[in-house]
Amino acid sequence: MVSPAIALAFLPFLITLLIRYRHYLVLLYRAVLLGWLQDRLTGVPREQRAFQYVLTHAIPGDPQHILHTFDQWSYHCEHLSCVGPLKGKIVEKLLCERAPRTVLELGTYCGYGTVLMAAALPPAARLYTVEPNPQHASVAEKVIRLAGFDEQTVELIVGHSEEVIPQLREQHGVQSVDFVFMDHWKRCYLRDLQLLEEHGLLADRATVLADNVVFPGAPHFLQYAKTCGKYRCRVHRASLEYCRAIPDGIAELCYTGAR
Repeated sequence: MVSPAIALAFLPFLITLLIRYRHYLVLLYRAVLLGWLQDRLTGVPREQRAFQYVLTHAIPGDPQHILHTFDQWSYHCEHLSCVGPLKGKIVEKLLCERAPRTVLELGTYCGYGTVLMAAALPPAARLYTVEPNPQHASVAEKVIRLAGFDEQTVELIVGHSEEVIPQLREQHGVQSVDFVFMDHWKRCYLRDLQLLEEHGLLADRATVLADNVVFPGAPHFLQYAKTCGKYRCRVHRASLEYCRAIPDGIAELCYTGAR
Protein backbone atom coordinates (compact mmCIF):
# COMPACT_ATOMS: atom_id res chain seq x y z
CA MET A 1 0.00 0.00 0.00
CA VAL A 2 1.32 3.48 -0.90
CA SER A 3 2.17 5.57 2.13
CA PRO A 4 0.62 9.04 2.54
CA ALA A 5 4.10 10.59 2.34
CA ILE A 6 4.78 9.07 -1.10
CA ALA A 7 1.30 10.04 -2.33
CA LEU A 8 1.86 13.64 -1.19
CA ALA A 9 5.24 13.67 -2.94
CA PHE A 10 3.50 12.92 -6.26
CA LEU A 11 0.75 15.49 -5.73
CA PRO A 12 2.62 18.50 -7.22
CA PHE A 13 3.51 16.38 -10.26
CA LEU A 14 -0.11 15.37 -10.79
CA ILE A 15 -1.30 18.94 -10.38
CA THR A 16 1.26 20.08 -12.97
CA LEU A 17 0.04 17.44 -15.41
CA LEU A 18 -3.58 18.46 -14.92
CA ILE A 19 -2.75 22.13 -15.50
CA ARG A 20 -0.59 21.43 -18.55
CA TYR A 21 -3.07 19.11 -20.23
CA ARG A 22 -6.33 20.65 -19.00
CA HIS A 23 -7.40 21.67 -22.51
CA TYR A 24 -7.05 18.07 -23.72
CA LEU A 25 -9.05 16.84 -20.74
CA VAL A 26 -11.81 19.33 -21.57
CA LEU A 27 -11.72 18.10 -25.19
CA LEU A 28 -11.98 14.49 -23.99
CA TYR A 29 -15.03 15.40 -21.94
CA ARG A 30 -16.78 17.46 -24.65
CA ALA A 31 -15.88 15.32 -27.68
CA VAL A 32 -16.18 11.84 -26.17
CA LEU A 33 -17.73 11.54 -22.72
CA LEU A 34 -20.51 14.12 -23.09
CA GLY A 35 -21.53 12.78 -26.49
CA TRP A 36 -21.54 9.20 -25.22
CA LEU A 37 -23.72 10.19 -22.27
CA GLN A 38 -26.17 12.20 -24.39
CA ASP A 39 -26.42 9.37 -26.92
CA ARG A 40 -27.58 7.03 -24.21
CA LEU A 41 -29.86 9.47 -22.44
CA THR A 42 -31.65 10.65 -25.59
CA GLY A 43 -31.34 7.63 -27.87
CA VAL A 44 -30.51 10.10 -30.66
CA PRO A 45 -26.98 10.25 -32.21
CA ARG A 46 -25.01 13.45 -31.69
CA GLU A 47 -24.97 14.24 -35.41
CA GLN A 48 -28.75 14.03 -35.57
CA ARG A 49 -29.03 16.27 -32.49
CA ALA A 50 -26.80 18.81 -34.20
CA PHE A 51 -28.93 18.69 -37.35
CA GLN A 52 -32.11 19.27 -35.35
CA TYR A 53 -30.47 22.33 -33.81
CA VAL A 54 -29.46 23.60 -37.26
CA LEU A 55 -32.92 22.89 -38.65
CA THR A 56 -34.47 24.89 -35.81
CA HIS A 57 -32.11 27.88 -35.81
CA ALA A 58 -30.55 28.21 -39.27
CA ILE A 59 -31.92 30.04 -42.31
CA PRO A 60 -32.60 27.56 -45.17
CA GLY A 61 -30.71 28.40 -48.36
CA ASP A 62 -28.13 30.49 -46.49
CA PRO A 63 -24.86 28.47 -46.35
CA GLN A 64 -23.04 30.98 -44.14
CA HIS A 65 -25.82 31.06 -41.58
CA ILE A 66 -25.96 27.25 -41.53
CA LEU A 67 -22.20 27.11 -40.86
CA HIS A 68 -22.55 29.75 -38.14
CA THR A 69 -25.33 27.70 -36.53
CA PHE A 70 -23.12 24.61 -36.54
CA ASP A 71 -20.40 26.72 -34.88
CA GLN A 72 -22.81 27.85 -32.18
CA TRP A 73 -23.79 24.25 -31.48
CA SER A 74 -20.16 23.14 -31.29
CA TYR A 75 -19.04 26.00 -29.04
CA HIS A 76 -21.99 25.92 -26.65
CA CYS A 77 -23.53 22.43 -26.82
CA GLU A 78 -21.38 19.51 -28.00
CA HIS A 79 -18.12 19.22 -29.90
CA LEU A 80 -18.30 18.26 -33.59
CA SER A 81 -15.19 17.13 -35.44
CA CYS A 82 -15.57 19.32 -38.51
CA VAL A 83 -13.08 21.81 -39.93
CA GLY A 84 -14.59 24.74 -38.00
CA PRO A 85 -14.50 28.48 -38.69
CA LEU A 86 -10.77 29.22 -38.22
CA LYS A 87 -9.38 26.49 -40.46
CA GLY A 88 -12.45 26.86 -42.65
CA LYS A 89 -11.19 30.32 -43.65
CA ILE A 90 -7.91 28.73 -44.82
CA VAL A 91 -9.79 26.18 -46.93
CA GLU A 92 -12.10 28.82 -48.36
CA LYS A 93 -9.22 31.18 -49.23
CA LEU A 94 -7.25 28.48 -51.03
CA LEU A 95 -10.34 27.24 -52.86
CA CYS A 96 -11.12 30.75 -54.12
CA GLU A 97 -7.50 31.25 -55.22
CA ARG A 98 -7.35 27.94 -57.15
CA ALA A 99 -10.88 28.19 -58.66
CA PRO A 100 -11.04 24.40 -59.30
CA ARG A 101 -13.51 22.80 -61.67
CA THR A 102 -13.66 19.46 -59.82
CA VAL A 103 -13.34 19.08 -56.06
CA LEU A 104 -13.11 15.85 -54.06
CA GLU A 105 -13.80 15.73 -50.34
CA LEU A 106 -12.90 12.62 -48.34
CA GLY A 107 -14.89 12.58 -45.10
CA THR A 108 -18.24 14.36 -45.39
CA TYR A 109 -19.27 13.77 -41.76
CA CYS A 110 -22.16 16.23 -41.11
CA GLY A 111 -21.61 18.24 -44.28
CA TYR A 112 -19.95 21.29 -42.69
CA GLY A 113 -16.88 21.26 -44.94
CA THR A 114 -19.04 20.34 -47.92
CA VAL A 115 -21.27 23.39 -47.48
CA LEU A 116 -18.26 25.63 -46.88
CA MET A 117 -16.57 24.53 -50.12
CA ALA A 118 -19.74 24.40 -52.19
CA ALA A 119 -20.43 28.02 -51.30
CA ALA A 120 -16.96 29.01 -52.58
CA LEU A 121 -17.05 27.02 -55.84
CA PRO A 122 -16.72 28.91 -59.13
CA PRO A 123 -19.68 28.67 -61.55
CA ALA A 124 -20.20 25.24 -63.16
CA ALA A 125 -17.74 23.55 -60.78
CA ARG A 126 -18.72 20.29 -59.08
CA LEU A 127 -17.95 18.82 -55.67
CA TYR A 128 -17.84 15.08 -54.98
CA THR A 129 -17.88 14.17 -51.30
CA VAL A 130 -17.30 10.67 -49.90
CA GLU A 131 -18.62 9.41 -46.55
CA PRO A 132 -18.36 5.78 -45.34
CA ASN A 133 -20.90 6.03 -42.50
CA PRO A 134 -24.50 5.82 -43.82
CA GLN A 135 -25.93 7.59 -40.74
CA HIS A 136 -23.52 10.50 -41.11
CA ALA A 137 -24.21 10.59 -44.84
CA SER A 138 -27.95 10.82 -44.18
CA VAL A 139 -27.43 13.87 -41.96
CA ALA A 140 -24.98 15.43 -44.43
CA GLU A 141 -27.41 15.00 -47.33
CA LYS A 142 -30.06 16.96 -45.43
CA VAL A 143 -27.58 19.68 -44.47
CA ILE A 144 -26.29 20.06 -48.04
CA ARG A 145 -29.79 20.33 -49.49
CA LEU A 146 -30.90 22.66 -46.68
CA ALA A 147 -28.03 24.95 -47.71
CA GLY A 148 -29.47 25.06 -51.22
CA PHE A 149 -27.03 22.88 -53.18
CA ASP A 150 -28.50 20.35 -55.60
CA GLU A 151 -26.97 17.15 -56.98
CA GLN A 152 -25.56 18.99 -59.98
CA THR A 153 -23.32 20.97 -57.64
CA VAL A 154 -22.67 18.44 -54.86
CA GLU A 155 -22.73 14.66 -55.30
CA LEU A 156 -22.62 12.69 -52.06
CA ILE A 157 -21.09 9.22 -52.45
CA VAL A 158 -21.67 6.74 -49.63
CA GLY A 159 -18.79 4.27 -49.38
CA HIS A 160 -15.29 3.69 -48.10
CA SER A 161 -12.68 5.89 -49.78
CA GLU A 162 -10.42 2.96 -50.71
CA GLU A 163 -13.34 1.47 -52.67
CA VAL A 164 -14.72 4.72 -54.10
CA ILE A 165 -11.47 6.26 -55.40
CA PRO A 166 -10.68 3.46 -57.92
CA GLN A 167 -14.27 3.76 -59.27
CA LEU A 168 -14.48 7.55 -59.58
CA ARG A 169 -13.68 7.60 -63.29
CA GLU A 170 -15.83 4.64 -64.32
CA GLN A 171 -18.86 5.12 -62.06
CA HIS A 172 -18.95 8.89 -61.54
CA GLY A 173 -17.30 10.25 -64.67
CA VAL A 174 -14.47 11.99 -62.80
CA GLN A 175 -11.50 12.22 -65.15
CA SER A 176 -9.32 14.16 -62.71
CA VAL A 177 -9.64 16.38 -59.65
CA ASP A 178 -8.17 19.84 -59.21
CA PHE A 179 -8.72 20.17 -55.47
CA VAL A 180 -8.86 17.53 -52.72
CA PHE A 181 -9.85 18.05 -49.09
CA MET A 182 -9.06 15.20 -46.70
CA ASP A 183 -10.87 15.22 -43.37
CA HIS A 184 -11.55 11.54 -42.69
CA TRP A 185 -9.52 8.98 -40.71
CA LYS A 186 -5.96 10.31 -40.45
CA ARG A 187 -4.46 6.85 -40.90
CA CYS A 188 -6.10 6.76 -44.36
CA TYR A 189 -4.56 10.00 -45.65
CA LEU A 190 -1.41 8.44 -47.10
CA ARG A 191 -3.18 5.40 -48.54
CA ASP A 192 -5.81 7.55 -50.28
CA LEU A 193 -3.26 10.03 -51.62
CA GLN A 194 -1.35 7.15 -53.19
CA LEU A 195 -4.60 5.73 -54.59
CA LEU A 196 -5.33 9.07 -56.26
CA GLU A 197 -1.83 8.99 -57.77
CA GLU A 198 -2.09 5.34 -58.82
CA HIS A 199 -5.36 5.93 -60.69
CA GLY A 200 -4.16 9.13 -62.36
CA LEU A 201 -6.86 11.25 -60.73
CA LEU A 202 -4.73 14.22 -59.68
CA ALA A 203 -4.69 16.97 -62.29
CA ASP A 204 -1.43 18.79 -62.96
CA ARG A 205 -0.81 21.27 -60.12
CA ALA A 206 -3.78 19.90 -58.18
CA THR A 207 -4.11 21.13 -54.59
CA VAL A 208 -4.49 18.60 -51.78
CA LEU A 209 -5.49 19.85 -48.33
CA ALA A 210 -5.38 17.60 -45.26
CA ASP A 211 -6.90 18.64 -41.95
CA ASN A 212 -5.67 17.76 -38.44
CA VAL A 213 -2.08 17.01 -39.46
CA VAL A 214 -0.80 18.48 -36.16
CA PHE A 215 -3.48 17.10 -33.83
CA PRO A 216 -4.20 14.24 -33.77
CA GLY A 217 -1.58 14.19 -36.53
CA ALA A 218 -0.71 12.34 -39.74
CA PRO A 219 3.10 11.91 -39.58
CA HIS A 220 3.47 9.25 -42.29
CA PHE A 221 1.37 11.30 -44.69
CA LEU A 222 3.45 14.42 -44.06
CA GLN A 223 6.74 12.56 -44.37
CA TYR A 224 5.69 11.12 -47.72
CA ALA A 225 4.43 14.46 -49.03
CA LYS A 226 7.69 16.17 -48.09
CA THR A 227 10.10 13.51 -49.37
CA CYS A 228 8.51 11.77 -52.39
CA GLY A 229 9.34 14.63 -54.77
CA LYS A 230 5.82 14.87 -56.20
CA TYR A 231 4.57 17.77 -54.10
CA ARG A 232 5.40 21.17 -52.77
CA CYS A 233 4.23 21.03 -49.19
CA ARG A 234 3.52 23.51 -46.42
CA VAL A 235 1.51 23.44 -43.18
CA HIS A 236 -0.88 26.25 -42.29
CA ARG A 237 -0.71 26.53 -38.50
CA ALA A 238 -3.99 27.08 -36.68
CA SER A 239 -5.84 25.64 -33.70
CA LEU A 240 -8.11 22.64 -33.32
CA GLU A 241 -11.73 23.24 -34.25
CA TYR A 242 -13.59 24.83 -31.33
CA CYS A 243 -10.52 24.45 -29.05
CA ARG A 244 -8.30 27.48 -29.54
CA ALA A 245 -5.77 26.33 -26.91
CA ILE A 246 -4.88 23.12 -28.82
CA PRO A 247 -2.50 23.62 -31.79
CA ASP A 248 -3.43 22.09 -35.14
CA GLY A 249 -2.84 22.74 -38.81
CA ILE A 250 -3.83 22.04 -42.42
CA ALA A 251 -1.31 20.62 -44.86
CA GLU A 252 -1.33 22.14 -48.34
CA LEU A 253 0.18 20.02 -51.11
CA CYS A 254 0.68 21.18 -54.69
CA TYR A 255 1.01 18.23 -57.07
CA THR A 256 3.91 18.67 -59.45
CA GLY A 257 3.55 15.30 -61.19
CA ALA A 258 4.96 11.79 -60.89
CA ARG A 259 8.74 11.47 -61.01
